[in-house]
Amino acid sequence: MRAKGMMQGVMALAFVLLVGGCSQPLSTREKSTLVGGGLGAATGAIIGAAVGAPGAGAAIGGALGAGTGALVGDQMQKRDVQQADQQQQINQQNLELQRQRQELERLKQQQRDEY
Repeated sequence: MRAKGMMQGVMALAFVLLVGGCSQPLSTREKSTLVGGGLGAATGAIIGAAVGAPGAGAAIGGALGAGTGALVGDQMQKRDVQQADQQQQINQQNLELQRQRQELERLKQQQRDEY
């Protein structure tokens, strides 16, 4: 019975990896969901095997793990987007500072040329 449940878990993991490998790069949220689901399913299968229901344990653990992983991944992705936005603002401000410095140098040179 344990071997059958373990084989189902391995087959499910292989299917996820196969399907996931054929698509575009995963977002942080998607990666966290997959990792959480995989860890939850593995943990659930181990606990379920101890009580005689590895399939049910894997299903419940996978669902809980995927949900938790999605929540954590969502927060991480929001943080990444916020950091990217802040970096873009910093870059724009640096460009403006550079433009203003050039303008100051031009004005200084113009003032020197007048005297």
